Amino acid sequence: MIKSALQIARASYIPKKPAVLEKNVTPQEGEATTAVADQEEIQKLFPKTYGRPIIKFVESDQSESCPATNVGVILSGGQAPGGHNVIAGIFDGIKRINKESRLYGFILGPAGLVNHEYKELTSDIIDEYRNTGGFDIIGSGRTKLDTTEQFDKGLEILKKLDIKALVIIGGDDSNTNASVLAEYYKSIGSDVQVIGCPKTIDGDLKNELIEASFGFDTACKVYSEVIGNIQRDCNSSRKYWHFIKLMGRSASHIALECALQTQPNICIISEEIEAKGQSLEDIVNDIATTVAKRAAQGDDFGTVLIPEGLIEFIPAMKDLIAELNDFLAHNQIEFDAIRRSMRREYIIHKLSEKNSKIYASLPQTVANQLTLDRDPHGNVQVSLIETEKLLSEMVKKKLQDWKKQGKYIGKFAAIHHFFGYEGRCAAPSNFDADYCYSLGYTASLLVAAGKTGYMASVRNTTKPATEWIAGGIPITMMLNMERRHGEMKPVIQKALVDLEGAPFKEFAKNRERWAMETSYIYPGPIQFFGPDEVKEQPTITLKLEQKAK
Repeated sequence: MIKSALQIARASYIPKKPAVLEKNVTPQEGEATTAVADQEEIQKLFPKTYGRPIIKFVESDQSESCPATNVGVILSGGQAPGGHNVIAGIFDGIKRINKESRLYGFILGPAGLVNHEYKELTSDIIDEYRNTGGFDIIGSGRTKLDTTEQFDKGLEILKKLDIKALVIIGGDDSNTNASVLAEYYKSIGSDVQVIGCPKTIDGDLKNELIEASFGFDTACKVYSEVIGNIQRDCNSSRKYWHFIKLMGRSASHIALECALQTQPNICIISEEIEAKGQSLEDIVNDIATTVAKRAAQGDDFGTVLIPEGLIEFIPAMKDLIAELNDFLAHNQIEFDAIRRSMRREYIIHKLSEKNSKIYASLPQTVANQLTLDRDPHGNVQVSLIETEKLLSEMVKKKLQDWKKQGKYIGKFAAIHHFFGYEGRCAAPSNFDADYCYSLGYTASLLVAAGKTGYMASVRNTTKPATEWIAGGIPITMMLNMERRHGEMKPVIQKALVDLEGAPFKEFAKNRERWAMETSYIYPGPIQFFGPDEVKEQPTITLKLEQKAK
């Protein structure tokens, strides 16, 4: 394999980790936990793993000899920078505990477990992937583990390979699956442990004990670099408005962090739209007003950041999509049998009167996009909805109307962007390289401690890595009940942007000035080497959140 100079240099990087992990440790148990919501329902569904205590690893003066332990690992869901370092951390951790321990990777996500497709991950393989982006060491997939048939099929290969623990690296749905799997194996008397690791670039898998999901730091730095480049071009040509959609279907963390890093003229925060009960027309009017004000001062250019999942946060659209999701969950075969040219009318006549009117008012392209194939969880695939084009077209029409009324004197031309895949497989920042390695190493300690149904947790992350706190939390404490495929299911509660939190308040305090002043910031590429104040910085979001505590 031919490598670039950067790959060669990064291969020699040794991730930093909590100082306690360099020593003999013991798990210190805290108080029993409860689910974040719907406690009675969650406890009934998870009687074997519910209420477990929070774990913190502390130094021990005793050295315990542990038997060799075979561990399996799965990369589940969309890619996120740093996944390879999680696996490297698991590998180094189990080898330090007992050098005879072995690590097996299941190919292309949870399907590899069910289909018995795997490979042993040896030191030669692991060393090739340290500090690299992507999930290509074993691949990833979105197969849901939610049936006893799948669980039993997976158990067959786990027994065959003498695997005592399975680590699932994934987002909220993947870790929900990990919790369900841990409960099932406990309920049938199996001694296979299941451990989760928090992954998603969207940043919505977090709480007081999971301070960040890995990949968020790197993805935001990648997007912010490109936004900065666009803003520099924007400020150079001074004739375009750039509408930039960013990943984040269920929360606006990426858009908010990129706004804090780059200071665009406009950034929409979905959670605020929902809280204010704003309509699509309200959003368009707000954007058009800023465009008109900038035009009045001679600035016919600017940038607009748009969260991927915005449509679902507009109250009227949210109700429409919820009804569409439920309807298609029970009538997908009938819908698929309808001729494409007739599907719009078919849907209009199947919805409630209120939602029928809203659906009928939408542009044909958006209406079609709302009925495309659902994701594995039964939700509309918002990444396929071209919100950036919808908004710019509506803004253009609004400005044309204002021009006729003498309320607008400028020229409006729009360019569209969607930044998604560009950030998912980037080489991890130093923060993500360190954080991910620490998560993997911590997961190996949870395995050694005999825990199951836990998620690896690394805290105190705005301090130097040596001061980070390693431990684990029961996944059940993050669960609540939500509607999926028309039924109530236990899932990890997503962490949305807190409108009372320090990051949003910092943004809200400055956005009016950013709208008019063209105070763009150009972050540049991720800095892997150089002064600590440049290369060791976590996200602004994380720093503001920790400072506010």
